[in-house]
Amino acid sequence: MSGEPAKGTMAVPLLDLKAQYATIREDVDAAVKSVVDSVRFIGGPEISGLEEEVARYSQCAHGVGCASGTDALLLALWALGIGPGDEVVTTAYSFFATAGVIANMGATAVFVDVDPRTYNLDPLKLEAAFTPRTKAVIAVSLYGQCCDVPAIKAVCDRHQAYLIEDAAQSIGSEWEGKRSGSMSDFGCFSFFPSKNLGAAGDGGMVVTQDAGLAERVRLLREHGAQPKYVHQLVGTNSRLDALQAAILRVKLKHLDRWSEQRGRNAELYGRLFEGSRAVRPYHDPRTRHIYNQYVLRVPKRDELRQFLAERNIGHEVYYPVPLHLQPCFADLGYQEGSMPNAEAAARETIALPIYPELTEEQIRHVAATVREFVDS
Repeated sequence: MSGEPAKGTMAVPLLDLKAQYATIREDVDAAVKSVVDSVRFIGGPEISGLEEEVARYSQCAHGVGCASGTDALLLALWALGIGPGDEVVTTAYSFFATAGVIANMGATAVFVDVDPRTYNLDPLKLEAAFTPRTKAVIAVSLYGQCCDVPAIKAVCDRHQAYLIEDAAQSIGSEWEGKRSGSMSDFGCFSFFPSKNLGAAGDGGMVVTQDAGLAERVRLLREHGAQPKYVHQLVGTNSRLDALQAAILRVKLKHLDRWSEQRGRNAELYGRLFEGSRAVRPYHDPRTRHIYNQYVLRVPKRDELRQFLAERNIGHEVYYPVPLHLQPCFADLGYQEGSMPNAEAAARETIALPIYPELTEEQIRHVAATVREFVDS
């Protein structure tokens, strides 16, 4: 393997946002122009409109926009009064923000291993992680598949602990017909551009069924001011801006169609990988999977990455270092081998292109290239 891209091969990016934009350009441009013409960039009808629409889409009573998915998690912990001396139990396998926000609040992260098929927190391992200091659980619905929120919530309820669902990758996913974000104290969404519902920059939202918790998040995201210049508590500046909200409102109308096409792409991949040594993603039949990522488990993962790079095929590893082994958490005392399922996932998984604008020819080419390496 030379390290140079192979000539004459079909280039397939991991994500093609230009292709998505081309399908909705006129509506997005009109929405952006409307905000610019109004010069109402902070707050206003675009924000309240998006909050109502995302809450309704997610089967929730309230939505509160904020600056990012990370801030959504941070505001949720803050609103629940979590801080020094508290423990928050979470998954060992996720994007860093899931655990980073716990440390940001001065609390201690306690990690739990994942289910080896779904990569979501294993409810059967959860109860053993609780101590008298446990104040909350952050469960992640990873890669677009809702985690077993009812089972996790049952454990939380037994211990009178709060439950936050990190739904950054799972807007529109369901568990037995109930939407991701709707079954916990807080659901937290990210609108990072690569998400199924992605902005033209950062953005996030907290959803909840509880009016009091929603109001507390609203206060915290705007320096605790109510009314203006009268600060009921110390908060921060974590507002979602109106330009992003306007773009997201346009995209939300297409979200189900895009997610369904991702599902069809996953079905085609599934047929093409039948009999392969590449292990296909597990789709729990109790869920609606929206395939924010399409993640295989393969032998010689890092060698496959080089093979794909040489052939101009986009791919990514989510996530090469599990949370309990991150250097910043070394003082928590976890060792390699303590979370074997998360560690195996970090070594063996690779994400392939799954975006809705992929053509059948591109999918067949990607699958054939992976199989050329994996099954040779």
